[in-house]
Amino acid sequence: MGKDKALLPFAGGTLAAHVARIVAEAAGSAIVIGDPEKYRGLGYAVRPDRTPGAGPLGGIESALGYTAADWNLVVACDMPAVSAPFLRSLIETAERLNTDALVPCGPAGRPEPLSAVYHRRCHAALRAALDAGVRKVTDALNGLRVTAWTVDHTECFMNLNTPEEWLRHHDAH
Repeated sequence: MGKDKALLPFAGGTLAAHVARIVAEAAGSAIVIGDPEKYRGLGYAVRPDRTPGAGPLGGIESALGYTAADWNLVVACDMPAVSAPFLRSLIETAERLNTDALVPCGPAGRPEPLSAVYHRRCHAALRAALDAGVRKVTDALNGLRVTAWTVDHTECFMNLNTPEEWLRHHDAH
């Protein structure tokens, strides 16, 4: 993208604030993992990434390290099409299952670990994976009870990686 996607203008605010609002609507609250100085104006609590440079896995581990909640919704800041009803259904399904994480998959079976629900008991395993040099989220989940949840639609998983994608989606809002 060439710039911080989280701070791109979107829906009258920023992309990160838009996604955080949807997460808060679904889960009751939202925190942003990142640089508190950089993201303090978003209107949500911001906690620093405990392993900067470790990518999304570091963000998930950080969130689970800070939380007091058993179940935690994790959503990447560049998924503007995610909806509160979908996220709520993820949380409700995870709470009913005997699992450590509920990871949605599209019809092709591709897991979407950046739009998933994690129990805080995953924290130690994710920390150990980070310490061992693992950076891929799905690799870090090995050994945990992960339930794949197939969904019919994949629009909500669309993330914005190029200026063209951002412009196309930004113009729709």
